[in-house]
Amino acid sequence: MPAEITKQKSSDSKPVWFVPKGGLEALVLDPAALAWAEANGFEGQAGRLLIVPGEKGGIAGALLGTGKDDNPLATGKLAQALPKGAWHLAGPVSAPDLAALGFLLGGYKFTRYTKKDDANVTLTLPEGADKADVKRQARAVTLARDLINTPTNDMGPEALEAAVRALGDEHKAAVSVIKGDALLKKNFPMIHAVGRAGSEEPRLIDLQWGKKDAPKVTLVGKGVCFDTGGLDIKPASSMLLMKKDMGGAANVLALAGIIMDAKLPVRLRVLIPAVENSISANAFRPSDILTSRKGITVEIGNTDAEGRLVLADALALADEEEPEILIDMATLTGAARVALGPDVPPFYSTDDGFAADVAKASEAVADPVWRMPLWQPYEARLSSRVADINNVTTDGFAGSVTAALFLKRFVEKTRVWGHFDIYGWNPVEKPHSPVGGEAQAIRALYHVLKMRFPAGK
Repeated sequence: MPAEITKQKSSDSKPVWFVPKGGLEALVLDPAALAWAEANGFEGQAGRLLIVPGEKGGIAGALLGTGKDDNPLATGKLAQALPKGAWHLAGPVSAPDLAALGFLLGGYKFTRYTKKDDANVTLTLPEGADKADVKRQARAVTLARDLINTPTNDMGPEALEAAVRALGDEHKAAVSVIKGDALLKKNFPMIHAVGRAGSEEPRLIDLQWGKKDAPKVTLVGKGVCFDTGGLDIKPASSMLLMKKDMGGAANVLALAGIIMDAKLPVRLRVLIPAVENSISANAFRPSDILTSRKGITVEIGNTDAEGRLVLADALALADEEEPEILIDMATLTGAARVALGPDVPPFYSTDDGFAADVAKASEAVADPVWRMPLWQPYEARLSSRVADINNVTTDGFAGSVTAALFLKRFVEKTRVWGHFDIYGWNPVEKPHSPVGGEAQAIRALYHVLKMRFPAGK
Protein backbone atom coordinates (compact mmCIF):
# COMPACT_ATOMS: atom_id res chain seq x y z
CA MET A 1 0.00 0.00 0.00
CA PRO A 2 1.33 3.49 -0.80
CA ALA A 3 0.04 4.81 2.54
CA GLU A 4 1.12 4.05 6.09
CA ILE A 5 0.24 5.19 9.61
CA THR A 6 2.98 6.20 12.04
CA LYS A 7 2.67 6.85 15.77
CA GLN A 8 5.29 9.57 16.06
CA LYS A 9 5.06 12.86 14.19
CA SER A 10 8.32 13.55 12.36
CA SER A 11 10.00 16.96 12.42
CA ASP A 12 9.23 17.53 8.73
CA SER A 13 5.57 16.44 8.94
CA LYS A 14 3.23 18.84 7.16
CA PRO A 15 -0.31 19.69 8.27
CA VAL A 16 -3.61 18.88 6.57
CA TRP A 17 -6.59 21.06 7.46
CA PHE A 18 -10.18 19.85 7.08
CA VAL A 19 -12.33 22.51 5.46
CA PRO A 20 -16.14 22.18 5.40
CA LYS A 21 -18.10 23.88 2.64
CA GLY A 22 -17.83 27.64 3.24
CA GLY A 23 -15.59 27.14 6.27
CA LEU A 24 -12.35 28.53 4.92
CA GLU A 25 -12.63 31.85 6.77
CA ALA A 26 -12.96 30.07 10.12
CA LEU A 27 -9.51 28.49 9.82
CA VAL A 28 -6.50 30.16 11.38
CA LEU A 29 -4.37 30.24 8.26
CA ASP A 30 -1.45 32.32 7.14
CA PRO A 31 -2.79 35.22 5.02
CA ALA A 32 -0.77 33.97 2.06
CA ALA A 33 -2.32 30.51 2.38
CA LEU A 34 -5.80 31.99 2.58
CA ALA A 35 -5.15 34.13 -0.49
CA TRP A 36 -3.86 31.05 -2.34
CA ALA A 37 -7.00 29.11 -1.53
CA GLU A 38 -9.25 31.94 -2.66
CA ALA A 39 -7.25 32.42 -5.86
CA ASN A 40 -7.75 28.71 -6.65
CA GLY A 41 -11.49 28.80 -6.00
CA PHE A 42 -11.17 26.48 -3.03
CA GLU A 43 -14.29 26.66 -0.87
CA GLY A 44 -14.20 23.33 0.96
CA GLN A 45 -15.79 21.33 -1.86
CA ALA A 46 -16.15 17.69 -0.87
CA GLY A 47 -13.11 15.64 -1.87
CA ARG A 48 -11.08 18.53 -3.23
CA LEU A 49 -7.44 18.65 -2.12
CA LEU A 50 -5.37 21.79 -2.44
CA ILE A 51 -1.64 21.87 -1.76
CA VAL A 52 -0.56 25.10 -0.06
CA PRO A 53 2.85 26.38 -1.18
CA GLY A 54 5.48 27.42 1.35
CA GLU A 55 8.63 29.43 1.19
CA LYS A 56 11.33 28.77 -1.42
CA GLY A 57 9.05 26.62 -3.54
CA GLY A 58 8.31 24.11 -0.79
CA ILE A 59 5.03 22.84 0.60
CA ALA A 60 3.45 24.42 3.67
CA GLY A 61 0.54 22.01 4.00
CA ALA A 62 -2.72 20.96 2.38
CA LEU A 63 -6.43 21.72 2.56
CA LEU A 64 -9.00 18.93 2.26
CA GLY A 65 -12.58 19.89 1.46
CA THR A 66 -15.20 17.93 3.36
CA GLY A 67 -18.28 19.53 1.80
CA LYS A 68 -21.53 19.89 3.74
CA ASP A 69 -21.45 16.34 5.12
CA ASP A 70 -18.73 15.21 7.49
CA ASN A 71 -17.51 11.99 5.87
CA PRO A 72 -15.20 10.39 8.45
CA LEU A 73 -13.51 8.32 5.73
CA ALA A 74 -12.75 11.33 3.52
CA THR A 75 -9.10 11.02 4.57
CA GLY A 76 -8.80 8.30 1.94
CA LYS A 77 -8.32 11.12 -0.56
CA LEU A 78 -5.07 12.05 1.20
CA ALA A 79 -3.52 8.65 0.52
CA GLN A 80 -4.37 9.00 -3.16
CA ALA A 81 -3.35 12.60 -3.80
CA LEU A 82 -0.85 13.91 -1.22
CA PRO A 83 2.74 14.30 -2.37
CA LYS A 84 5.27 11.86 -0.99
CA GLY A 85 6.28 12.60 2.58
CA ALA A 86 5.07 12.80 6.18
CA TRP A 87 1.74 14.45 7.08
CA HIS A 88 -0.48 14.99 10.09
CA LEU A 89 -4.05 16.17 10.63
CA ALA A 90 -4.16 19.71 12.00
CA GLY A 91 -6.64 20.47 14.77
CA PRO A 92 -9.02 18.14 16.60
CA VAL A 93 -10.40 15.06 14.82
CA SER A 94 -13.95 14.01 15.74
CA ALA A 95 -13.55 10.34 14.73
CA PRO A 96 -9.82 9.54 14.98
CA ASP A 97 -10.13 5.79 14.32
CA LEU A 98 -12.17 6.35 11.16
CA ALA A 99 -9.87 9.14 9.99
CA ALA A 100 -6.87 6.80 10.26
CA LEU A 101 -8.79 3.91 8.70
CA GLY A 102 -10.03 6.04 5.81
CA PHE A 103 -6.45 7.02 5.03
CA LEU A 104 -5.29 3.39 4.91
CA LEU A 105 -8.29 2.23 2.87
CA GLY A 106 -7.81 5.07 0.38
CA GLY A 107 -4.25 3.90 -0.22
CA TYR A 108 -5.38 0.46 -1.42
CA LYS A 109 -4.32 -0.70 -4.87
CA PHE A 110 -4.78 -4.13 -6.41
CA THR A 111 -1.27 -4.91 -7.62
CA ARG A 112 -1.21 -8.68 -8.17
CA TYR A 113 -0.87 -8.25 -11.92
CA THR A 114 0.78 -4.81 -12.04
CA LYS A 115 3.78 -3.00 -10.64
CA LYS A 116 3.61 -2.61 -6.87
CA ASP A 117 3.92 0.77 -5.18
CA ASP A 118 6.25 1.31 -2.26
CA ALA A 119 4.86 3.10 0.79
CA ASN A 120 5.51 6.80 0.20
CA VAL A 121 2.87 8.77 2.12
CA THR A 122 2.71 8.55 5.91
CA LEU A 123 0.13 10.02 8.26
CA THR A 124 0.64 10.54 11.96
CA LEU A 125 -1.91 8.55 13.94
CA PRO A 126 -4.59 11.00 15.10
CA GLU A 127 -4.76 11.46 18.86
CA GLY A 128 -7.21 8.97 20.40
CA ALA A 129 -6.99 6.42 17.58
CA ASP A 130 -6.25 2.75 18.32
CA LYS A 131 -3.49 1.88 15.88
CA ALA A 132 -3.75 -1.89 16.31
CA ASP A 133 -7.52 -1.90 15.78
CA VAL A 134 -7.30 0.41 12.79
CA LYS A 135 -4.64 -1.72 11.13
CA ARG A 136 -6.44 -5.03 11.70
CA GLN A 137 -9.55 -3.61 10.05
CA ALA A 138 -7.53 -2.22 7.14
CA ARG A 139 -5.83 -5.60 6.66
CA ALA A 140 -9.21 -7.32 6.63
CA VAL A 141 -10.68 -4.97 4.05
CA THR A 142 -7.56 -5.42 1.94
CA LEU A 143 -7.97 -9.21 2.12
CA ALA A 144 -11.61 -9.04 1.01
CA ARG A 145 -10.78 -6.66 -1.83
CA ASP A 146 -7.82 -8.74 -3.02
CA LEU A 147 -9.83 -11.99 -3.04
CA ILE A 148 -12.72 -10.45 -4.95
CA ASN A 149 -10.51 -8.61 -7.44
CA THR A 150 -8.60 -11.77 -8.35
CA PRO A 151 -10.06 -13.37 -11.50
CA THR A 152 -11.37 -16.91 -11.36
CA ASN A 153 -8.43 -18.42 -13.26
CA ASP A 154 -6.46 -17.64 -10.09
CA MET A 155 -9.32 -17.72 -7.56
CA GLY A 156 -11.28 -20.93 -8.09
CA PRO A 157 -12.39 -23.25 -5.28
CA GLU A 158 -8.84 -24.56 -4.77
CA ALA A 159 -7.36 -21.08 -4.42
CA LEU A 160 -10.17 -20.00 -2.12
CA GLU A 161 -9.44 -23.01 0.06
CA ALA A 162 -5.76 -22.03 0.08
CA ALA A 163 -6.71 -18.51 1.23
CA VAL A 164 -8.71 -19.95 4.13
CA ARG A 165 -5.85 -22.25 5.09
CA ALA A 166 -3.38 -19.34 4.99
CA LEU A 167 -5.53 -17.29 7.36
CA GLY A 168 -6.05 -20.34 9.54
CA ASP A 169 -2.30 -20.93 9.77
CA GLU A 170 -1.74 -17.29 10.71
CA HIS A 171 -4.10 -17.55 13.68
CA LYS A 172 -3.60 -21.22 14.57
CA ALA A 173 -7.13 -22.15 13.52
CA ALA A 174 -8.16 -25.65 12.42
CA VAL A 175 -9.25 -25.97 8.79
CA SER A 176 -10.93 -29.03 7.28
CA VAL A 177 -12.42 -29.58 3.83
CA ILE A 178 -15.02 -31.94 2.37
CA LYS A 179 -14.83 -32.04 -1.41
CA GLY A 180 -15.97 -33.85 -4.50
CA ASP A 181 -18.11 -36.98 -4.05
CA ALA A 182 -17.36 -36.91 -0.33
CA LEU A 183 -19.95 -34.13 -0.19
CA LEU A 184 -22.60 -36.71 -1.05
CA LYS A 185 -21.34 -39.17 1.55
CA LYS A 186 -21.36 -36.42 4.20
CA ASN A 187 -24.84 -35.21 3.15
CA PHE A 188 -24.19 -31.91 1.36
CA PRO A 189 -26.07 -32.75 -1.85
CA MET A 190 -26.89 -29.22 -2.99
CA ILE A 191 -23.30 -28.01 -2.73
CA HIS A 192 -22.29 -31.01 -4.81
CA ALA A 193 -25.06 -30.48 -7.40
CA VAL A 194 -24.23 -26.82 -7.99
CA GLY A 195 -20.47 -27.35 -8.27
CA ARG A 196 -20.12 -30.74 -9.94
CA ALA A 197 -19.92 -29.29 -13.47
CA GLY A 198 -16.90 -27.15 -12.58
CA SER A 199 -13.34 -28.07 -13.54
CA GLU A 200 -12.36 -27.97 -9.84
CA GLU A 201 -14.19 -30.11 -7.32
CA PRO A 202 -16.86 -28.39 -5.20
CA ARG A 203 -16.02 -28.26 -1.53
CA LEU A 204 -17.16 -27.16 1.91
CA ILE A 205 -14.38 -25.35 3.77
CA ASP A 206 -14.65 -25.34 7.57
CA LEU A 207 -12.46 -23.12 9.79
CA GLN A 208 -12.72 -23.35 13.59
CA TRP A 209 -10.94 -21.20 16.18
CA GLY A 210 -11.21 -20.33 19.85
CA LYS A 211 -12.02 -22.13 23.07
CA LYS A 212 -14.62 -24.84 22.68
CA ASP A 213 -16.63 -23.64 25.68
CA ALA A 214 -16.79 -20.01 24.45
CA PRO A 215 -19.99 -18.56 22.91
CA LYS A 216 -20.42 -19.90 19.38
CA VAL A 217 -20.33 -17.40 16.51
CA THR A 218 -20.66 -18.94 13.05
CA LEU A 219 -20.09 -17.18 9.73
CA VAL A 220 -21.26 -18.63 6.42
CA GLY A 221 -20.11 -17.14 3.12
CA LYS A 222 -21.23 -17.81 -0.44
CA GLY A 223 -18.17 -19.01 -2.35
CA VAL A 224 -19.38 -19.22 -5.94
CA CYS A 225 -16.04 -18.49 -7.59
CA PHE A 226 -17.69 -17.88 -10.95
CA ASP A 227 -21.32 -17.95 -11.94
CA THR A 228 -22.21 -18.58 -15.56
CA GLY A 229 -25.81 -18.97 -14.50
CA GLY A 230 -25.55 -22.68 -15.30
CA LEU A 231 -27.88 -24.02 -17.97
CA ASP A 232 -30.01 -20.90 -17.44
CA ILE A 233 -26.96 -19.09 -18.75
CA LYS A 234 -26.39 -15.40 -18.12
CA PRO A 235 -25.87 -13.00 -21.03
CA ALA A 236 -22.24 -12.03 -21.58
CA SER A 237 -22.72 -8.57 -20.07
CA SER A 238 -23.98 -10.10 -16.83
CA MET A 239 -20.95 -12.38 -16.53
CA LEU A 240 -18.36 -9.61 -16.57
CA LEU A 241 -18.37 -9.20 -12.78
CA MET A 242 -19.09 -12.79 -11.84
CA LYS A 243 -15.61 -13.29 -10.43
CA LYS A 244 -17.07 -11.37 -7.47
CA ASP A 245 -19.75 -14.00 -6.79
CA MET A 246 -17.52 -15.33 -4.01
CA GLY A 247 -17.75 -11.91 -2.33
CA GLY A 248 -19.69 -13.37 0.59
CA ALA A 249 -16.89 -15.84 1.26
CA ALA A 250 -14.29 -13.07 0.98
CA ASN A 251 -16.19 -10.91 3.45
CA VAL A 252 -16.77 -13.57 6.11
CA LEU A 253 -13.13 -14.60 5.83
CA ALA A 254 -12.08 -10.96 6.32
CA LEU A 255 -14.41 -10.63 9.31
CA ALA A 256 -12.98 -13.83 10.75
CA GLY A 257 -9.51 -12.34 10.43
CA ILE A 258 -10.54 -9.31 12.50
CA ILE A 259 -12.19 -11.48 15.15
CA MET A 260 -9.15 -13.73 15.52
CA ASP A 261 -6.64 -10.88 15.46
CA ALA A 262 -8.63 -9.03 18.13
CA LYS A 263 -8.83 -12.28 20.14
CA LEU A 264 -12.53 -11.93 20.83
CA PRO A 265 -13.59 -14.60 23.36
CA VAL A 266 -15.78 -16.64 21.00
CA ARG A 267 -15.79 -20.09 19.44
CA LEU A 268 -15.58 -19.01 15.82
CA ARG A 269 -16.64 -21.20 12.93
CA VAL A 270 -16.46 -20.20 9.26
CA LEU A 271 -18.23 -22.29 6.63
CA ILE A 272 -17.60 -21.59 2.94
CA PRO A 273 -19.24 -23.69 0.23
CA ALA A 274 -16.78 -23.13 -2.64
CA VAL A 275 -18.01 -24.01 -6.13
CA GLU A 276 -18.09 -22.84 -9.72
CA ASN A 277 -21.52 -22.76 -11.34
CA SER A 278 -20.49 -24.05 -14.75
CA ILE A 279 -22.03 -25.74 -17.77
CA SER A 280 -21.19 -29.33 -18.64
CA ALA A 281 -22.92 -32.63 -19.37
CA ASN A 282 -23.37 -33.22 -15.65
CA ALA A 283 -24.65 -29.74 -14.76
CA PHE A 284 -27.82 -29.62 -12.69
CA ARG A 285 -30.92 -28.65 -14.67
CA PRO A 286 -34.08 -26.54 -14.40
CA SER A 287 -36.88 -28.73 -13.00
CA ASP A 288 -34.44 -31.01 -11.15
CA ILE A 289 -35.49 -31.76 -7.57
CA LEU A 290 -32.66 -31.75 -5.03
CA THR A 291 -32.86 -33.11 -1.52
CA SER A 292 -31.03 -30.76 0.83
CA ARG A 293 -28.97 -31.65 3.89
CA LYS A 294 -31.96 -30.70 6.02
CA GLY A 295 -34.22 -33.08 4.08
CA ILE A 296 -36.20 -30.26 2.46
CA THR A 297 -36.72 -31.01 -1.24
CA VAL A 298 -36.02 -28.13 -3.62
CA GLU A 299 -37.37 -27.81 -7.15
CA ILE A 300 -34.96 -25.92 -9.39
CA GLY A 301 -36.88 -23.15 -11.07
CA ASN A 302 -33.68 -21.48 -12.26
CA THR A 303 -30.07 -22.68 -12.16
CA ASP A 304 -28.92 -19.07 -11.83
CA ALA A 305 -30.32 -18.99 -8.29
CA GLU A 306 -27.55 -21.31 -7.14
CA GLY A 307 -26.09 -19.30 -4.29
CA ARG A 308 -29.03 -19.95 -2.00
CA LEU A 309 -28.66 -23.70 -2.66
CA VAL A 310 -25.06 -23.96 -1.49
CA LEU A 311 -25.77 -21.62 1.42
CA ALA A 312 -28.75 -23.74 2.47
CA ASP A 313 -26.63 -26.85 3.02
CA ALA A 314 -23.97 -24.85 4.89
CA LEU A 315 -26.56 -23.05 7.02
CA ALA A 316 -28.20 -26.36 7.90
CA LEU A 317 -24.86 -27.65 9.19
CA ALA A 318 -24.24 -24.44 11.12
CA ASP A 319 -27.72 -24.53 12.66
CA GLU A 320 -27.16 -28.06 13.98
CA GLU A 321 -24.70 -26.62 16.52
CA GLU A 322 -27.18 -23.95 17.67
CA PRO A 323 -24.61 -21.13 17.69
CA GLU A 324 -25.34 -18.00 19.70
CA ILE A 325 -25.03 -15.91 16.54
CA LEU A 326 -25.20 -17.15 12.94
CA ILE A 327 -24.37 -14.72 10.14
CA ASP A 328 -24.33 -15.40 6.42
CA MET A 329 -23.07 -13.07 3.70
CA ALA A 330 -23.67 -13.48 -0.01
CA THR A 331 -23.72 -11.62 -3.30
CA LEU A 332 -27.15 -13.13 -3.65
CA THR A 333 -29.64 -11.06 -5.64
CA GLY A 334 -29.83 -8.33 -8.23
CA ALA A 335 -33.08 -7.34 -6.54
CA ALA A 336 -31.08 -6.04 -3.56
CA ARG A 337 -29.24 -3.66 -5.88
CA VAL A 338 -32.48 -2.49 -7.46
CA ALA A 339 -33.88 -1.76 -4.01
CA LEU A 340 -30.88 -0.09 -2.35
CA GLY A 341 -28.14 0.29 -4.95
CA PRO A 342 -24.56 -0.95 -4.69
CA ASP A 343 -23.52 0.96 -1.55
CA VAL A 344 -26.16 -0.11 0.98
CA PRO A 345 -26.53 -3.87 1.51
CA PRO A 346 -29.88 -5.00 2.87
CA PHE A 347 -29.82 -7.33 5.84
CA TYR A 348 -32.42 -9.55 7.44
CA SER A 349 -32.56 -10.87 10.98
CA THR A 350 -34.70 -13.01 13.24
CA ASP A 351 -33.66 -10.95 16.27
CA ASP A 352 -34.70 -7.32 16.74
CA GLY A 353 -32.00 -6.59 19.29
CA PHE A 354 -29.25 -7.81 16.99
CA ALA A 355 -30.73 -5.86 14.08
CA ALA A 356 -30.84 -2.68 16.17
CA ASP A 357 -27.22 -3.17 17.21
CA VAL A 358 -26.15 -3.64 13.59
CA ALA A 359 -28.03 -0.52 12.50
CA LYS A 360 -26.45 1.55 15.27
CA ALA A 361 -22.97 0.19 14.51
CA SER A 362 -23.46 0.91 10.82
CA GLU A 363 -23.89 4.60 11.61
CA ALA A 364 -21.06 4.67 14.14
CA VAL A 365 -18.40 3.22 11.83
CA ALA A 366 -19.65 4.55 8.47
CA ASP A 367 -20.36 1.07 7.11
CA PRO A 368 -23.86 1.39 5.63
CA VAL A 369 -26.49 -1.36 5.81
CA TRP A 370 -30.30 -1.29 5.92
CA ARG A 371 -32.67 -3.76 7.55
CA MET A 372 -35.32 -5.32 5.30
CA PRO A 373 -38.33 -7.38 6.42
CA LEU A 374 -38.65 -11.15 6.47
CA TRP A 375 -42.20 -10.72 5.18
CA GLN A 376 -43.63 -14.15 5.84
CA PRO A 377 -46.61 -13.97 3.42
CA TYR A 378 -44.14 -13.85 0.52
CA GLU A 379 -42.86 -17.34 1.36
CA ALA A 380 -45.91 -18.79 -0.40
CA ARG A 381 -44.43 -17.49 -3.67
CA LEU A 382 -41.66 -20.08 -3.31
CA SER A 383 -44.17 -22.93 -3.35
CA SER A 384 -43.78 -25.95 -5.61
CA ARG A 385 -46.34 -28.49 -6.80
CA VAL A 386 -43.79 -31.30 -6.78
CA ALA A 387 -41.34 -30.45 -3.96
CA ASP A 388 -41.28 -28.76 -0.56
CA ILE A 389 -40.05 -25.48 -2.02
CA ASN A 390 -38.87 -23.87 -5.27
CA ASN A 391 -35.59 -21.98 -5.38
CA VAL A 392 -37.21 -19.00 -7.16
CA THR A 393 -40.56 -17.26 -7.49
CA THR A 394 -42.38 -16.85 -10.78
CA ASP A 395 -43.52 -13.22 -10.43
CA GLY A 396 -40.11 -11.52 -10.00
CA PHE A 397 -41.26 -9.42 -7.04
CA ALA A 398 -39.29 -8.89 -3.80
CA GLY A 399 -36.39 -11.04 -4.95
CA SER A 400 -34.08 -10.21 -2.06
CA VAL A 401 -36.85 -10.81 0.50
CA THR A 402 -37.88 -14.16 -0.97
CA ALA A 403 -34.23 -15.27 -1.17
CA ALA A 404 -33.88 -14.47 2.53
CA LEU A 405 -37.08 -16.39 3.28
CA PHE A 406 -35.70 -19.37 1.34
CA LEU A 407 -32.57 -19.36 3.53
CA LYS A 408 -34.61 -18.94 6.70
CA ARG A 409 -36.18 -22.36 6.07
CA PHE A 410 -32.77 -23.88 6.85
CA VAL A 411 -32.21 -22.01 10.13
CA GLU A 412 -34.50 -23.26 12.90
CA LYS A 413 -32.49 -23.73 16.10
CA THR A 414 -30.36 -20.58 16.06
CA ARG A 415 -32.12 -17.65 17.74
CA VAL A 416 -29.93 -14.85 16.33
CA TRP A 417 -29.51 -15.14 12.57
CA GLY A 418 -28.48 -12.37 10.21
CA HIS A 419 -28.43 -12.57 6.41
CA PHE A 420 -26.51 -9.89 4.48
CA ASP A 421 -27.23 -9.57 0.74
CA ILE A 422 -24.07 -7.68 -0.22
CA TYR A 423 -22.82 -6.46 -3.60
CA GLY A 424 -19.11 -6.89 -2.87
CA TRP A 425 -18.13 -4.32 -5.46
CA ASN A 426 -17.59 -0.57 -5.62
CA PRO A 427 -18.64 0.70 -9.08
CA VAL A 428 -17.67 4.36 -8.51
CA GLU A 429 -14.45 5.62 -6.96
CA LYS A 430 -14.78 7.00 -3.43
CA PRO A 431 -12.19 8.68 -1.21
CA HIS A 432 -11.64 5.46 0.76
CA SER A 433 -12.30 2.96 -2.02
CA PRO A 434 -11.25 2.53 -5.65
CA VAL A 435 -13.44 0.83 -8.23
CA GLY A 436 -13.36 -2.91 -7.60
CA GLY A 437 -13.93 -5.51 -4.92
CA GLU A 438 -15.24 -4.17 -1.64
CA ALA A 439 -15.78 -5.24 1.95
CA GLN A 440 -19.30 -4.46 3.11
CA ALA A 441 -20.87 -4.71 6.57
CA ILE A 442 -17.88 -6.45 8.16
CA ARG A 443 -16.76 -3.39 10.12
CA ALA A 444 -20.27 -2.88 11.47
CA LEU A 445 -20.50 -6.56 12.41
CA TYR A 446 -17.10 -6.46 14.10
CA HIS A 447 -18.28 -3.46 16.11
CA VAL A 448 -21.35 -5.42 17.27
CA LEU A 449 -19.37 -8.55 18.13
CA LYS A 450 -16.73 -6.51 19.96
CA MET A 451 -19.44 -4.91 22.10
CA ARG A 452 -21.15 -8.26 22.83
CA PHE A 453 -17.95 -10.22 23.42
CA PRO A 454 -15.28 -7.80 24.73
CA ALA A 455 -11.69 -8.99 24.39
CA GLY A 456 -10.06 -10.07 27.63
CA LYS A 457 -13.27 -11.42 29.18
